[in-house]
Amino acid sequence: MWAGQPYATSVRPVTSRRLLRGTLCAALLLGAGAIGCGGSDSESADMPPPPAKPEDFPKARGKTLVDLLNGVGQEGPILSPSVSQLESGRNRFGFGLFDRARAQIADAPAAVYVARAGGGEARGPFPARYESLDVKPQFRSRTSSSDPDSARLVYAADVDFGKPGNYEVLGIVRLDGRLVAARPSSGVKVQRDVKVPEVGETAPRIHTPTPADVGGDLSRIDTRDPPSDMHDTDLADVLGKKPAVLQFATPALCQSRVCGPVVDIAEQVKAERGDDAAFIHMEVYNDNEIAKGFRPQVGAYRLRSEPWLFVIDAQGKIAARLEGAFSARELDQALDRAVR
Repeated sequence: MWAGQPYATSVRPVTSRRLLRGTLCAALLLGAGAIGCGGSDSESADMPPPPAKPEDFPKARGKTLVDLLNGVGQEGPILSPSVSQLESGRNRFGFGLFDRARAQIADAPAAVYVARAGGGEARGPFPARYESLDVKPQFRSRTSSSDPDSARLVYAADVDFGKPGNYEVLGIVRLDGRLVAARPSSGVKVQRDVKVPEVGETAPRIHTPTPADVGGDLSRIDTRDPPSDMHDTDLADVLGKKPAVLQFATPALCQSRVCGPVVDIAEQVKAERGDDAAFIHMEVYNDNEIAKGFRPQVGAYRLRSEPWLFVIDAQGKIAARLEGAFSARELDQALDRAVR
């Protein structure tokens, strides 16, 4: 959901050591915000930037976002959220950083600040961690490798938005030894309770198609090239009996360019931890055709964006959920919550 366009035409080019070249996607799915992307054939996102530490960023106490903005260089990169469903309290807030040329910035420590729209005291800093979307070569699909705009990294911060309402977001980024502001093109909406099933709730029981349902033709239930190895199990057969990882994603039709990489990540984690849970990949569109609308399983989980991943424990309760881009490390941690 790397959403939006540059907030100003006066943004000064940055000189960060590593930029992942790619376009900003402007796509909607089920009414959600646009998801974005970045990729490079010559650059790699496998070397993280220095960790972001709260003490390296301004304290928000008693300040507004305008105060914070005025205290740093205002001509910084664009902050583009990778999540659309936010609720009151603590949220995993994923985002990308882009320069004026829409190149993704890959090596800058960053922190996030939030405040109610229209003014008010800011909250933060919420330091962001760098999450690489790279996988081992044997798990990188042709779908992902052939797409130069396939996502390669995401920043994620644990942000406490407080009460429901409309919020403004400000990023502060350390570039070339100086602090600069990173602003999104628009604010975000925080709900009291999003409709998507959340941690602690019982996972909706759905049938997920298997090879037997399509006469062995996996292309009917998977747009990835090659098809993922996550179709042998029908969720309805294991729900409440053993842990499961349920992933909604459509690699070839994904308007976000995030689906391919996160399915690759799930494939890699399945190869390493397939005994811990049933791994299930669920496509989004009926007959894998956009014009035919969304599969009923998408509606059952009330999804308004994609991709989504749910980790379900042996009792059928949701132990973790991830929207948008995530790393193998994050999926490992999510799975640990279901099997510990």
